[in-house]
Amino acid sequence: MYDVILIVAPVFGLIVLGFLLSRQAIMSEEAGNGLAEFVFIVAVPALLFRMMVTADMPEGASPLAMWGSFYLAAALLWFVATLAARFLLRRSARDGAAIAMGSTFGNVVMLGIPLALDRFGPEAATPIAIIISISSPLFWSAATFHVELVTEREEVTWARQARELVLSLIKNPLILSLVAGLAWRATGLGLHPIPDKMISLLGQAAIPASLVALGLGLTAFRLQGQILTVAVICMLSLAVFPALVWVMAFHVFTLPPVWAGVAVLFAACPPGANAFLFASRYDAAKGSISAAVALGTVLSIVSVTILLILLSKQIPPV
Repeated sequence: MYDVILIVAPVFGLIVLGFLLSRQAIMSEEAGNGLAEFVFIVAVPALLFRMMVTADMPEGASPLAMWGSFYLAAALLWFVATLAARFLLRRSARDGAAIAMGSTFGNVVMLGIPLALDRFGPEAATPIAIIISISSPLFWSAATFHVELVTEREEVTWARQARELVLSLIKNPLILSLVAGLAWRATGLGLHPIPDKMISLLGQAAIPASLVALGLGLTAFRLQGQILTVAVICMLSLAVFPALVWVMAFHVFTLPPVWAGVAVLFAACPPGANAFLFASRYDAAKGSISAAVALGTVLSIVSVTILLILLSKQIPPV
């Protein structure tokens, strides 16, 4: 239990620090946005690039099995969330797309990566990169297809949607860093000590900066929207999703222990900014998603602690 507290307390402590800095107007909204940009454009890409260059693939591990464990569970949960939105919550079909997005697309970059690295150490690098590599394009594509499918319009501009998706992938610093890391690894040149030290220092800044940035950004989200909708999103994202991934990772695909642990931790992440951006873009369940981001982050302190205790029985601490 004490080992779990040593993991959870510093992580969420930095989130609380960021929230208080913003709440007390010690750091401005512009500063928070700047820190978030640094995290996504510089620090996390540096971390992922170095992971790709230096990480090892354990024997018997398969990216396909990792994707299957995480994304098949996500697909099942997407279906459940869509049904819940329609028949339990009585929300529109468009709202159902946003609710499904909020239930499955967690804050894996700002919260999942720090938790996974803190719990599993460098061995978590490869499974982290495997999940991150397709998470954003896959979830955004699924959500866009979903909302366009249920929206009544004379002409659905699929070509425009596909073009926007491809452009967003080309410009995505996370994906670019993964591709660049794999390409550099393939050269066999390794990293010279000087650039390696620079990239390593940037990567070290990624974890504390991302957590503080997450806390700074929480003040932008409001506890609003339908209470039942918010409760359903939080339950699906914080409890049902990690439970499904647990079954897939440990019992269906039988991933290596650390890989399975990373998949489960990523599934347990609360809804993040991407879900809110999607809801805002399509004006679908925007208030409920906003509340789910805020409340889910708070509730994840408890859910992640419980999950780490359960994982400690399956995977010895590093």
